Amino acid sequence: MGRMFGTDGVRGVANTELTAQLAFDLGKAGASVLGRISKRPVFVIGKDTRISGDMLESALTAGILSVGGDVVKAGVIPTPGVAYLVRHYNADAGVVISASHNPFEFNGIKFFNGEGFKLDDAIEDEIEALIKNQFEGQETLTGSDLGSIKDAEQESLDAYVKFLLSTAELDLTGKKIVLDCANGASYKSSPAVYRALGADVTVIGDEPDGININDHIGSTHPERLQQKVVEVGADIGFAYDGDADRLISVDEKGQIVDGDKAMCICAEDLKKNGELAENLVTATVMSNLGFHKFLKSKGINAEITTVGDRYVLESMLKTGGIIGGEQSGHIIFLNHSTTGDGCLSSLQLMKAVMASGRKLSELADPIRIYPQVLVNAKVANSKKEAYKDDEEIMAAIADCEKKMEGNGRVLIRPSGTEPLVRVMLEGDDTEELQKLAESIASLIEDRLA
Repeated sequence: MGRMFGTDGVRGVANTELTAQLAFDLGKAGASVLGRISKRPVFVIGKDTRISGDMLESALTAGILSVGGDVVKAGVIPTPGVAYLVRHYNADAGVVISASHNPFEFNGIKFFNGEGFKLDDAIEDEIEALIKNQFEGQETLTGSDLGSIKDAEQESLDAYVKFLLSTAELDLTGKKIVLDCANGASYKSSPAVYRALGADVTVIGDEPDGININDHIGSTHPERLQQKVVEVGADIGFAYDGDADRLISVDEKGQIVDGDKAMCICAEDLKKNGELAENLVTATVMSNLGFHKFLKSKGINAEITTVGDRYVLESMLKTGGIIGGEQSGHIIFLNHSTTGDGCLSSLQLMKAVMASGRKLSELADPIRIYPQVLVNAKVANSKKEAYKDDEEIMAAIADCEKKMEGNGRVLIRPSGTEPLVRVMLEGDDTEELQKLAESIASLIEDRLA
């Protein structure tokens, strides 16, 4: 059996892979490990709108209560809301029941520590070891030693909305804004925030039924948002994913503004205000060439990490940077939050737009996003790193980079989860990029067969 915890908690198809029994065990083990300092640890639990959320929440809660932990039930709330509420309630940990941008039949369980950060691998390993050892030697509690529940859905929502409002002093009276909540966790919180700021708000994706989360809507499917922004003549549109930790924006023309562009705009605004700590933006190897060129033109440095928001956060904590993220719209503003927050990110972008006195398109259009082409080479897991030692493959990559003459790049990245080597090319001519990427991928497959 492989490692239970993936890059973002435990995830799988609800009731077959992520079962009620597994949720119970995760609650019991999580409370046992994270609650060692406190005799009666407090856990905040939040969830998105998936139909399986109730089942998993009940099982997870039972596991925590069985070892003496208390539970604060925050109800449907974004993932970053739980990260905030852990600190708000002075809890020992937080748990989110969500599979983010995945289809509704999937669900997941991820933990935050008492400071609102995702768990270290070592702590996840402790939780996993307890489950695999079937809680050997652990005492069974009875009577008054068992935990209890506090239902705090409205209280938690109000506290989170108040926190979001505190991160950006804005008067949006007269501004027309469209929000796409993906029929997910932000369908109450994000509209409440923007209405409190005085905006004229149009909302789509705010009618969850348990199975329509992320269903051709939200940050992974922004087409409906693009249409609605143009249709109602809005100034700007914001799309979140199922658990609302990502943001994809749309300008007044209906054009997409991705995470790379949003970070560029916000970083420039922070620098103008003397607030860009370390003069630094943190991004992953997948960040666009245009992102790097724009930051360089503004005298801003970029720190590059491997793919994954946890690696972005690790780097930011080391360097002292306060803004970092990914093209996908998972952006961390570390001066405000411990994790990516779609609504918070949209507020920071809105703040930059308002401060500039210009339209979003006028800020985003100068940031040129170069076309990217991705081709997968099928390679055995044991050989995924071997391309680095193959002279013919490395020569082909070098030749490709030479052809691009500084206006493109080649990124070869072994998949962390599949028997694949990903070949990503970025440059001016999509057709030429496709040919070059397919050529390198084919060579990798032939040489490493």
